[in-house]
Amino acid sequence: MRPIIEFCASNLGNGTDKLMHKLEQNPDYDVIEYGCLNNCGQCYLSPFAMLNGEIIEADSPEELEEAINTKIKELEAWDNLDLD
Repeated sequence: MRPIIEFCASNLGNGTDKLMHKLEQNPDYDVIEYGCLNNCGQCYLSPFAMLNGEIIEADSPEELEEAINTKIKELEAWDNLDLD
Protein backbone atom coordinates (compact mmCIF):
# COMPACT_ATOMS: atom_id res chain seq x y z
CA MET A 1 0.00 0.00 0.00
CA ARG A 2 1.36 3.40 -0.97
CA PRO A 3 0.81 5.94 1.79
CA ILE A 4 -1.09 9.05 0.74
CA ILE A 5 0.27 12.06 2.61
CA GLU A 6 -1.74 15.25 2.24
CA PHE A 7 -0.63 18.74 3.18
CA CYS A 8 -2.65 21.94 3.49
CA ALA A 9 -1.17 24.93 1.66
CA SER A 10 -2.26 27.18 4.53
CA ASN A 11 -0.25 25.08 6.99
CA LEU A 12 2.99 25.27 4.99
CA GLY A 13 3.92 28.42 6.91
CA ASN A 14 4.33 26.23 10.01
CA GLY A 15 7.38 24.67 8.37
CA THR A 16 5.64 21.75 6.75
CA ASP A 17 6.69 22.95 3.29
CA LYS A 18 10.22 21.58 3.71
CA LEU A 19 8.87 18.31 5.04
CA MET A 20 6.43 18.02 2.15
CA HIS A 21 9.23 18.54 -0.39
CA LYS A 22 11.40 15.99 1.41
CA LEU A 23 8.64 13.36 1.42
CA GLU A 24 7.93 14.03 -2.27
CA GLN A 25 11.41 12.66 -3.02
CA ASN A 26 10.34 9.21 -1.82
CA PRO A 27 8.91 7.30 -4.81
CA ASP A 28 6.96 5.02 -2.45
CA TYR A 29 4.79 7.90 -1.17
CA ASP A 30 1.98 9.83 -2.81
CA VAL A 31 2.35 13.39 -1.52
CA ILE A 32 -0.40 15.87 -2.34
CA GLU A 33 -0.77 19.54 -1.52
CA TYR A 34 -4.29 20.94 -1.24
CA GLY A 35 -5.38 24.53 -0.87
CA CYS A 36 -7.42 23.47 2.15
CA LEU A 37 -7.99 20.24 4.06
CA ASN A 38 -10.92 21.70 6.05
CA ASN A 39 -9.02 21.57 9.35
CA CYS A 40 -8.67 25.31 9.85
CA GLY A 41 -8.37 25.15 13.63
CA GLN A 42 -5.64 22.54 13.37
CA CYS A 43 -3.97 24.43 10.56
CA TYR A 44 -3.67 27.53 12.72
CA LEU A 45 -2.30 25.74 15.77
CA SER A 46 0.49 23.42 14.67
CA PRO A 47 2.14 21.47 11.86
CA PHE A 48 -0.05 18.67 10.58
CA ALA A 49 -0.64 16.40 7.63
CA MET A 50 -3.13 13.73 6.75
CA LEU A 51 -1.89 10.19 6.25
CA ASN A 52 -4.41 7.98 4.49
CA GLY A 53 -7.14 10.30 5.75
CA GLU A 54 -5.97 10.37 9.37
CA ILE A 55 -4.73 13.62 10.92
CA ILE A 56 -1.13 13.45 12.14
CA GLU A 57 -0.04 16.45 14.19
CA ALA A 58 3.04 17.52 16.10
CA ASP A 59 4.68 20.49 17.78
CA SER A 60 7.32 20.90 15.08
CA PRO A 61 7.95 19.81 11.49
CA GLU A 62 10.69 17.48 12.73
CA GLU A 63 8.31 15.81 15.17
CA LEU A 64 5.69 15.62 12.41
CA GLU A 65 8.15 13.79 10.18
CA GLU A 66 8.86 11.33 12.97
CA ALA A 67 5.14 10.81 13.62
CA ILE A 68 4.45 10.23 9.91
CA ASN A 69 7.30 7.74 9.65
CA THR A 70 6.09 5.90 12.76
CA LYS A 71 2.54 5.68 11.41
CA ILE A 72 3.75 4.45 8.01
CA LYS A 73 5.75 1.69 9.74
CA GLU A 74 2.64 0.70 11.72
CA LEU A 75 0.58 0.53 8.52
CA GLU A 76 3.26 -1.52 6.78
CA ALA A 77 3.35 -3.95 9.72
CA TRP A 78 -0.42 -4.45 9.40
CA ASP A 79 -0.08 -4.99 5.65
CA ASN A 80 2.63 -7.59 6.20
CA LEU A 81 0.64 -9.69 8.68
CA ASP A 82 -0.09 -13.14 7.36
CA LEU A 83 -3.81 -13.50 7.96
CA ASP A 84 -4.10 -16.96 6.36
